Amino acid sequence: MRSVIVFAGTLEGRMLSETLSGRGVRVTACVATEYGETLLPENEYLKVRAGRMDRAQIADLIRREGVRLVVDATHPYAAVVSQNVSQACGDAGAEYLRLIRESGQAETDDMITVSSVEQAAAYLAGTQGNILATTGSKELAKYTVIPDYEKRVFARVLSTGEVAAACEKLGFRGKNLICMQGPFSEELNTAMLRQFDCRYLVTKETGKAGGYEEKIRAARTAGAKVVLVGRPPEQEGHSYEEVMRILEERLPESPQETPEEEKPERDAGGRRGGEDGGQRTVAIVGIGMGTPSGLTAEAAEAAGEADLLIGAGRMLEAVEQAGRPVLKEYDPLRIADYLRAHPQYTHPAVLLSGDIGFYSGAKKLYDALEQSGFAVRTICGISSVVYFCAKLHLAWEDVCLKSMHGRSANLVGAVRTHEKTFAILGGPDSVRRLCRELQDYGLSHVRLHVGERLGYPEEKITTGSPKELEDGVYDGLGVVLAENPQYFGGVRACVEDDAFVRGRAPMTKSEIRSLSVAKLRLTRDAVIYDVGAGTGSVSVEIALQAADGCVYAVERKEEACGLIEENKRRFGTPNIDVICGTAPEAMEGLPFPTHAFIGGSAGNLKEIMQSLLKKNPRIRMVINTVTLETIAEVMSCLQALPVKEEEILSVSIARAKSLGAYHLMTGQNPVYIVVCQGEGA
Repeated sequence: MRSVIVFAGTLEGRMLSETLSGRGVRVTACVATEYGETLLPENEYLKVRAGRMDRAQIADLIRREGVRLVVDATHPYAAVVSQNVSQACGDAGAEYLRLIRESGQAETDDMITVSSVEQAAAYLAGTQGNILATTGSKELAKYTVIPDYEKRVFARVLSTGEVAAACEKLGFRGKNLICMQGPFSEELNTAMLRQFDCRYLVTKETGKAGGYEEKIRAARTAGAKVVLVGRPPEQEGHSYEEVMRILEERLPESPQETPEEEKPERDAGGRRGGEDGGQRTVAIVGIGMGTPSGLTAEAAEAAGEADLLIGAGRMLEAVEQAGRPVLKEYDPLRIADYLRAHPQYTHPAVLLSGDIGFYSGAKKLYDALEQSGFAVRTICGISSVVYFCAKLHLAWEDVCLKSMHGRSANLVGAVRTHEKTFAILGGPDSVRRLCRELQDYGLSHVRLHVGERLGYPEEKITTGSPKELEDGVYDGLGVVLAENPQYFGGVRACVEDDAFVRGRAPMTKSEIRSLSVAKLRLTRDAVIYDVGAGTGSVSVEIALQAADGCVYAVERKEEACGLIEENKRRFGTPNIDVICGTAPEAMEGLPFPTHAFIGGSAGNLKEIMQSLLKKNPRIRMVINTVTLETIAEVMSCLQALPVKEEEILSVSIARAKSLGAYHLMTGQNPVYIVVCQGEGA
């Protein structure tokens, strides 16, 4: 019988187990925890055993299973486990194969290398600034020597109740405990470092499959110093590709293997007849709504010809697998790594939902595959917006397209400025949140269409007003289309002063607002701090322009914060987040800013600018002041801080007032507008 035991404590181990079982090899995959068991779905040929074993228990398992081959694909740092597996193989008379992880190559000059987590903690104890620790829950106790570790250290660990409880006992809780399954993309690592304002990232050299390179690049982008726990000496072993080759030699051919006479002829390079030179081609296939009937003929043909099908579980269910190997994976880098390690697959296909050009993972997949030397064949599918609009008898060429799936979106802003807005939902509660927001922001008249399980037999479409649909129960796999016949389709000029709720808080006048916001040079997805926001008039102007971004209105007076909330609702700008507190302390937990407007500093201008530059050394700032004392303080900051002075303007505005048959010009206080840019790398 063709059988093997795999100690599958890593991504490579799980991939090896799934690949071998897909070829008819009986695999016993050993993982240490119940959580690890959930990552490997059992099938006819794959059995998963969870729990830690010592040398004797491993030897007993080898004898019971009657296997002659054991693959050790445990973590590079699990030296004791590897020693036990190796010795147990000797005791039971089985061949031991060590699968070694390819080392990451990313390096940076701004890196501290230590030999252990204890040394890392000792070094960090003498530093200032927040720390992102990615060395695992077992090592967390060693960080408790760091002063104020409960506030400084943000621990990223596996998402199990047992792990979370153990971390909480050590003092890691709330936002300082991040329970997630990796590896993580560079973008997510960067976002975490910026979100928690981390100046240090602690990591082990976990290799490419462990996300090491992504962490190093993210640290460089976020301006964090890497504290690297050096990789332990690796025993001799084999790469993933070498282990596969050895197993193919040791194990007889699969009974499911296509007879040689039925296989397409291949040339000396392993290509099928009719292929043109060099590169292997990967098909990226849009599968429409996710059912076999929703595939185009071209997509069905490409999936049928593939010798390896790759995709998330729902995608794989949409095509006939017919005993072919499958890889349940959606991360572009891991897909590229897997294909590089498995050259035997000459016609792989990656299955993506809907159309590959509509909020799809195809873009990142293109980059990952092409950088790895693969040619890419693209096959479009039927997108959810095309399908849904056809069902509603609506044209879709003038629809504003949004997605709440794994991202934020200012749907209120889109609905307010478009006759038709389509969005992919982000979970079962998405419709309820949207209905409430539309009512809160004066858009109760909008007509909503909610589509659930599109393309499936249980497809459902519900239509009504936000109030009528608010209390409904909806599937997370759905879409929504909003129709607003009263949409604002013009070009938004500067808002008139009288349109704002003003109270007693100071307000930047319209002409100054217009010029100041123009000097910020905003992008639609900018992240802006409005420091000393007053009534929120500048926040509103910015939020209307940066409709896909976010504005953090920082204001120390509670009365003014209430005015900002009122103006936020009045102008339909939910992308304003009101932060009540004194800067810079109130800005500490806020995300990475791209721009900042400073209209009031309460005497803390230098500290505010230092905090902004720490978060983003390249931030663009516009500072308004009306007093000579404050402009002197601004000039001092420009000289002392790493910023490039771009412009200093003195603006005087005069308005005409009627005086009988004449008009008298009445001047307002002159305002200084200072524009500067951080000089950081």
